[in-house]
Amino acid sequence: MTASHDMTASNGMTASNDMTGASDMTATNSTTAPSSPGPLPTLLSGRFPITDVGPSVHGGRRPAAAAVDEAIPVRATCIREGHDSLGVHVVLRQPGGGEHSRVRMSPTGDGLDGWTAMIRPDAMGDWTFDIEAWSDPWGTWEHRAAIKIPAGIDTELEFEEGALLLERAAAAGGMPTPPASRELLLAAARTMRTRSLPVPVRLSASTDPRIAAVLSAYPIREGVTVSGPWPLRVQRRRALVGSWYEFFPRSEGASLDPPRSGTFATATARLAAIAEMGFDVVYVPPVHPIGTLNRKGPNGTLTPKPGDPGSPWAVGSKDGGHDAVHPDLGTIDDFDRFVAAIADLGMEIALDLALQAAPDHPWVAEHPEWFTTRADGTIAYAENPPKKYQDIYPLNFDNDPEGLYAEVERVVRFWVSHGVRIFRVDNPHTKPVWVWDRLIPAINATDPDVLFLAEAFTRPPMMRALAEAGFQQSYTYFTWRNAKDDLESYSRELAGPAAASMRPNMFTNTPDILPEYLQYGGPAAFAIRAVLASTLSPTYGIYSGFELYEHVSLRPGSEEYLDTEKFQYRPRNWAAASASGHTLAPLLTQLNRWRRDHPALQDLRSLAFHRTDNPNLIAFSKHDQGDLMLVVCTLESYRPQQGQVFWDMPTLGLSWDDRFIAHDLVTDQCWTWGQNCFVQLRPLEQVAHIVHVPRD
Repeated sequence: MTASHDMTASNGMTASNDMTGASDMTATNSTTAPSSPGPLPTLLSGRFPITDVGPSVHGGRRPAAAAVDEAIPVRATCIREGHDSLGVHVVLRQPGGGEHSRVRMSPTGDGLDGWTAMIRPDAMGDWTFDIEAWSDPWGTWEHRAAIKIPAGIDTELEFEEGALLLERAAAAGGMPTPPASRELLLAAARTMRTRSLPVPVRLSASTDPRIAAVLSAYPIREGVTVSGPWPLRVQRRRALVGSWYEFFPRSEGASLDPPRSGTFATATARLAAIAEMGFDVVYVPPVHPIGTLNRKGPNGTLTPKPGDPGSPWAVGSKDGGHDAVHPDLGTIDDFDRFVAAIADLGMEIALDLALQAAPDHPWVAEHPEWFTTRADGTIAYAENPPKKYQDIYPLNFDNDPEGLYAEVERVVRFWVSHGVRIFRVDNPHTKPVWVWDRLIPAINATDPDVLFLAEAFTRPPMMRALAEAGFQQSYTYFTWRNAKDDLESYSRELAGPAAASMRPNMFTNTPDILPEYLQYGGPAAFAIRAVLASTLSPTYGIYSGFELYEHVSLRPGSEEYLDTEKFQYRPRNWAAASASGHTLAPLLTQLNRWRRDHPALQDLRSLAFHRTDNPNLIAFSKHDQGDLMLVVCTLESYRPQQGQVFWDMPTLGLSWDDRFIAHDLVTDQCWTWGQNCFVQLRPLEQVAHIVHVPRD
């Protein structure tokens, strides 16, 4: 929190001087002067133009995304004529407008007039920030004096002007500094005026670090120009950080012969193991009644047998719709106990919100206008050529938008009332964006802690539109990014411009997607993808069976699992896997513990990649709150890989010649590294170095 010697009191683009009696010049909509022969043109900038402010979404018309205690890099382009010094502040304001903090911005040093700083909101709500650019007379004098005084040019005049500035700073009304600080400024002014002292001694009085500290905290500001307010929506920490585990409750405790579903009660027995692995969020597919008409059998066949459970995403039957639970799983009271058991273990539930209906969903008979009717009078089922989903009717929001929207909001609020605070929305890109633009703010207006994850593997503009409409998280293309260049370019996009609105949730696999990399890469491929997902992104997830290296696809070239759990029960022998050691659970447990212990791994925007001389080695860093983490991971799951890593030392907050301690969390070994280091990874033994750099 700093103060300054100015009289700025505006949220628009304004320019003002400090307490010298000069009048303000406002640059907002128009400017007129009494002596002008005609109207002057509208001014597009204040005294100092401020452009390219970020983070921002649609020029500030929508709030940028942030989370509690997240370090937010703020940027702006601030311009002034000539060579005089410019100062820039970012002012973070709490909901209600009160100033929370004021941070001096630093030039980016790229010659493009860029400025940057970090802000960190500490509570939920709608915050704002302003950018303030101003003339820095002390900085201008320092630069000029450092050149002219040693050269003997205008020596006494320069000392006098510097002393006057120090006296002006000390005498400024309302300067909230102790008397000792004022006396420090005045003493320096006296020293600068004392001609009997050597010139270097007089000059050193102005370069005293204590003087710099006072004038940095309480600068003299002239011509202050303000750009803002820029909106920032700060959500709870889980919007940014979390480890997700997806599983089907019906498979836990299920039997295949005879076919029998698991229940919420039997699924509860699995929760302790999920918690022990360190996961935060338990994501379950739809728990509603499943349609019987056009039900699909194993592997999506159209010939189900008696006892085949069907797809949970074919929602609705005579037993109820989106506000009911499948009777095989239990009752709504059983669901409540399941949610409570998850919470008792320090986790929370994420429920799938699949806005679609089975042919025997009550909506079909009661509201046929909520669906699309074809020319032959039949209702259109879902298609994604060449795939056909005869067991699912998509909704049509154009026939009765108000009626259908009201029902959707009612359904969401029903589950919120039963303890659900996270919804994983199935295929939101197949619904009009206005639905989410209306629904999410409506829910968050009464329940600001409710989060929505967009399961939208679709075109980037649509993914951005969904994020801007309010989705707090989004699935990503990480599932298909395996090569080094692809991983780096895509992750830079997510951590850079996209972060203003879209937060990634990097799932390694899903019930729909068994990536080819996992099909043929062996156990090391699973370890590699787990390391990358959990360290590149603050939020990541796995689908049950990943830890058992399940990798058999329906057919060559397919990403569908053989005997996919979407259409049948899949009980797993967790105890046998643990006893044999054929499980990734120990590594997942370590990864989740390190993510909890290290703030850097909970950060998205500090992600930076570093050069290696091997295309099968990827290296990156993250930092937050003094915590610095480095990751070097192999992308080859069978053959050993070795090479040099070239760390960009300034990005790490180090000098090029520095040496530092590298503590590998995987092996608990320590090495001394510098700008270059040699690494060798044998994927059958160790796929990555996950390194903590201790700070002194």
